[in-house]
Amino acid sequence: MAGTPRYARYIILSLLCIFLILFFSSSSDSPRQTYKSAADLLKESQSRWGNVGSKNNPASHGTAKEVPLSDPLLKDGSHSAAPKAGTAEGAPAGGSSQVGLSNPSEPDHRVSSPNPLAHSPQTKLEPKPSGPRMNATFVTLARNSDIWEIARSIRQVEDRFNRKFNYDWVFLNDKPFDESFKTITSALVSGTTKYGQIPKEHWSFPEWIDQDKAKQVREDMAKKKIIYGDSVSYRHMCRYESGFFFRHPLMLEYEWYWRVEPSIELFCDINYDAFRFMAENGKKYSFVLSLLEYIDTIPTLWASTKKFMNTYPEHLVPGNSMKFVSDDGGETYNKCHFWSNFEIGNLNWLRSKAYIDFFTSLDKDGGFFYERWGDAPVHSIAASLMLKKEEIHFFEDIAYYHIPFTHCPADEKYREEHKCHCDPSKNFDWNGYSCTKKFYELNGMKVPEKKDDKKKP
Repeated sequence: MAGTPRYARYIILSLLCIFLILFFSSSSDSPRQTYKSAADLLKESQSRWGNVGSKNNPASHGTAKEVPLSDPLLKDGSHSAAPKAGTAEGAPAGGSSQVGLSNPSEPDHRVSSPNPLAHSPQTKLEPKPSGPRMNATFVTLARNSDIWEIARSIRQVEDRFNRKFNYDWVFLNDKPFDESFKTITSALVSGTTKYGQIPKEHWSFPEWIDQDKAKQVREDMAKKKIIYGDSVSYRHMCRYESGFFFRHPLMLEYEWYWRVEPSIELFCDINYDAFRFMAENGKKYSFVLSLLEYIDTIPTLWASTKKFMNTYPEHLVPGNSMKFVSDDGGETYNKCHFWSNFEIGNLNWLRSKAYIDFFTSLDKDGGFFYERWGDAPVHSIAASLMLKKEEIHFFEDIAYYHIPFTHCPADEKYREEHKCHCDPSKNFDWNGYSCTKKFYELNGMKVPEKKDDKKKP
């Protein structure tokens, strides 16, 4: 009797084994579920959406057109030979690498731009414009604390323009950039990012400046509530942008620059190379907004300019834009200037003897500290006197915002075609404080119609 339970357990285990054998043998006759490989999915998607033109596809007959494939590996309707699982082409097995994202014929900028999607062909909705690249860079003067404002600007420029061109970006600061600033900006820029510190002698009071006099001026301007009137750093910035940024060692590598400031906005797609446009059309300076300067910040700027003109008459170019900055042949300044927070320009012109002589003459007069001369009127006066009027360009098609002014292209069709999101009613160009109309008149240009102001029937 003691062995009876043991025999019972043996019988139960035997029956259980027989049941399991019968279960698995019956299930082996049912269809087996399989998982499709990436290659199978690609072939299936081709036959489902785009395999138009094959002999076996009825849609290839009649009026059907070939659908272009966005993946460059599939332009001929077939996928290239896939690398072995777990390896990248040309890479040792067992390593981790990104497969099929970059074009081997183009330089890989991902060392300085850790965002791989910026270089993924799948994210580029438009082919890169053809033509030679210019020796050009974006340039931004910024502090570490400006990071999120400049990040917004970079995103605007990259989305609207630079993702198609991948130009470099130079960042300048009077203090060392911290690692957070470098990491964030390099992740956003599709080109190579470079970071430079401004030499102390370019961001300090020159030896000829009377510090007590300069301090008194700041106190007086503060009482008058003149914007940035009491700021020392703002004055250093204006002086630096007027006479030194283009001489920084990092900038000496380039011929063209595009100035970008924090918190700007670009409203429309820019589908051509603005640098190459400048070069091929003989332009040396450009703008999108112009306005009148606050006269209390520059009371003696024109007197210093006239002194320069008398000392260096050889630097004044025939056929210039004197009429843009003076309404009486150079006797007085009409306060018009190009707003320099947006500039695309030629660095060789800024490095020319004519411009250096102009800046040096103004700098010796001390107006950057004894008053509050801005780099905008300095650049504008120099361009108006030392460049032919044909060498200055108005980018009417580049929609732009810098607080508080907006430039929005007048043509409604252009705005639609270039995915613009600016409000044309906020366009500053024809405001009474704008000088753009004067630029149009000087160059014999027709003022655009305000189509959006017309009443609909």
